[in-house]
Amino acid sequence: MTATPWRRVRHGAVLSALFGLLLFGGSATGAWGGTAAPLPGRPDPFDAAPGGSTLSPQQAEQLAAGGGDRWAAYYTAQQYAEFAQGLDGRYLGVGLVVSQSPDGGTVITAVPAGSPADRAGMAAGDRLLAVDGTPVDRLPVTEVVARLRGRPAAGPGSAVTLTVRRPGAAPRQLTLQRAVLASQDVEADQPAPGVLRISVHAFTAGVGGEVRDALRGTAHRGVLLDLRGNSGGLLAESVATASDFLDGGPVASYQVGDERRQLTASPGGDTRTPLVVLVDGGTMSAAELLAGALQDRCRAVLVGSRTFGKGTVQQPSRLADGSVLERTVGRYYTPAGRSPDGTGLLPDVTAPDPAAAERLALRVLGGLGTAR
Repeated sequence: MTATPWRRVRHGAVLSALFGLLLFGGSATGAWGGTAAPLPGRPDPFDAAPGGSTLSPQQAEQLAAGGGDRWAAYYTAQQYAEFAQGLDGRYLGVGLVVSQSPDGGTVITAVPAGSPADRAGMAAGDRLLAVDGTPVDRLPVTEVVARLRGRPAAGPGSAVTLTVRRPGAAPRQLTLQRAVLASQDVEADQPAPGVLRISVHAFTAGVGGEVRDALRGTAHRGVLLDLRGNSGGLLAESVATASDFLDGGPVASYQVGDERRQLTASPGGDTRTPLVVLVDGGTMSAAELLAGALQDRCRAVLVGSRTFGKGTVQQPSRLADGSVLERTVGRYYTPAGRSPDGTGLLPDVTAPDPAAAERLALRVLGGLGTAR
């Protein structure tokens, strides 16, 4: 269901009332340092069938490195196979979710049960100091993730040595063996009575259905959809997630050459429960598409900081030796015709840090419930 003029007026009135409440609480523009990122830091392609290419692997690698396409990438056959495995909801790693603290350090924010890191006694709150002897302070989260995952030749059973420090304790070294793990890209909890928080870390296979199951599994009066640190994934899963909150209508469009293609939500989603979407500088690609659709359709209020700004479509081409060259072929747009590429999406309510974003999100959600 597309937004009616009345819904737009109601959305604006609710925001106007809420801004008077929220501005004195310290909201400010700008991103904060670092965002949580699930392992691994997966690339974020849109669905596209691999085409053929007459380029040699050397030519393809040179084109990806220096062709002026910011998102061009060259993968060996093994790298692409591992990448596809990640989109299938599995990844090779030790089982850590990490974020960057304000001082540039790498902090462990979650350790999945049963993972190699969990069996080694690592826990949320530990600080990761080095990976295989390389200090990771001030490294981007994506690079830390890549080091944890290992070089392309790394496989299940390969070793990685971590230097970690628990608050109040001396640093220690742990050698772990990588394993193929379930990515656990959807998590649900209740940060406040009657509030369901659904955290989506990446759009891997089946995520749209997992979000739908979470919505049906718990009685709630409001929903926080947390897309912070979500680097994207499968476009179909982003659209499926949008369908969980919309009753048909546009989600996005994308331009490839002279052709404009429309993406629409399936009918029957929940359009009544108040919804707030948390975003930050790590929200990118397919996650930005979802956030932009919910914002443009007046279905949700966005809270946090400006998103990353990746709004392009990549097409993979398979080479004769099985390697893959991925090049940008188009750009996507929100239902209102906005492209987040290069600029990102500005939330309706900005926050100075993650903790403030969550507090503000709960207050906005309460206001939306009152205004119904």
